[in-house]
Amino acid sequence: MPRAKILYQCQSCGYASPKWLGKCPDCGQWNSFSEEKRVTSLKSQSAAEPVALKDISASQGRRSSTDIKELDRTLGGGVVMGSVVLIGGDPGIGKSTLILQSMKGLARLGTVLYVSGEESPEQVKIRADRLHIHCGEIILLPETSLEGILAAARKIAPQVIVIDSIQTIFSLELPSAPGSVGQIRECATKLMFFAKKQGIPLFIIGHVTKEGAIAGPKVLEHIVDTVLYFEGDKGNPFRILRAVKNRFGSTNEIGVFEMQESGLMEVENPSQLFLSERPENVPGSVVTVSLEGTRPLLVEIQALVTTSSFGVPRRTALGVDYNRINLLIAVLDKRLGMHLGAMDIFVNVVGGLRIDEPAIDMGIIAAIVSSFRNQAIDREVFTFGEVGLSGELRAVSQASIRINEAVKLGFRKGIVPFSNSTASDGMHIDISGVKNVEEAVELLMF
Repeated sequence: MPRAKILYQCQSCGYASPKWLGKCPDCGQWNSFSEEKRVTSLKSQSAAEPVALKDISASQGRRSSTDIKELDRTLGGGVVMGSVVLIGGDPGIGKSTLILQSMKGLARLGTVLYVSGEESPEQVKIRADRLHIHCGEIILLPETSLEGILAAARKIAPQVIVIDSIQTIFSLELPSAPGSVGQIRECATKLMFFAKKQGIPLFIIGHVTKEGAIAGPKVLEHIVDTVLYFEGDKGNPFRILRAVKNRFGSTNEIGVFEMQESGLMEVENPSQLFLSERPENVPGSVVTVSLEGTRPLLVEIQALVTTSSFGVPRRTALGVDYNRINLLIAVLDKRLGMHLGAMDIFVNVVGGLRIDEPAIDMGIIAAIVSSFRNQAIDREVFTFGEVGLSGELRAVSQASIRINEAVKLGFRKGIVPFSNSTASDGMHIDISGVKNVEEAVELLMF
């Protein structure tokens, strides 16, 4: 007979304890433990047969396009058969819309089973009509029971399965409530086993907690093959689809979309979009080049430096690392003699992007210096480079791709690290290689 064991499990990270704890020792959350019953079966499972490596047929080339280029890019070139894809994001950001649009392209493979645990078939139909999707291969299943979903999947034999969302699915074998870590782990695992055995793609939509992480992240992210985060501000029509895990492609790839009345539209040239409303002759604005996966992006970095009216100056960073801003301010103080200790400093990446790459260090410094001196930088000049603690400008990877993207958008001059100055050979652009921050600022300001 199965043995039942009572455990207390953190609903934030999945940490299990034999007794109730006020604070989770793993993630630090307070009052996140709930009682769950874990059933351990003594029945042995049949072992898999060993297979020689040379006898296994590689399925790397078995990819199917969703007919959405930006989504295919984040997936590594398309959907791999038998893969499990997790899509997370804030409520109302467009996860269900993106999935429904992609299912229109994948319907050519055969039947698509769309499991809707939150919305009725009528609600899904209204969204499909708005997106102009009239496809007979998409079958809706308003079901929240895992056993019922698997039974319907065996009967229908679909080529693609969509779970919207995993937090609403529950297994009758567990007494815990839907959305708990135990239910999420059990349901996602059984669905993953079914998808792998049948060799069909499985898309799972996951909710996001207040901290911006998928609920039960350590449980879900280890189970699935690909994790995609949908980012964006509800007041901003642009959405960023970011791959943070991908067993079949590059990580940190992004796809850019624009939310319109007829659905999510692809943005083929995001660099031009992010620079379309850049002001002219305004201090504190500079263009830098970031590399997201394999895609170069030209983004505008803005800085505002003002005298502080408080005892402790404010440091605000939007789209960049706060600690990195403090480090670069210290470099300016020590190497350029710019005393910013009594100044409020605000740094923003235009367009709602979040960039963690150190190659934008020089852009941040240029924007701060420009605002501090109240001197505008030429709008046809761009810069990039990693800044060290001694003020040196270090080389970055894929410099030729970054410079080529700037050339396409009409930039005529670039301030780059000296080691990357030869990356522009054969390109019609004036590139100045500098070794430290002092040289770079002198060229940018005059």
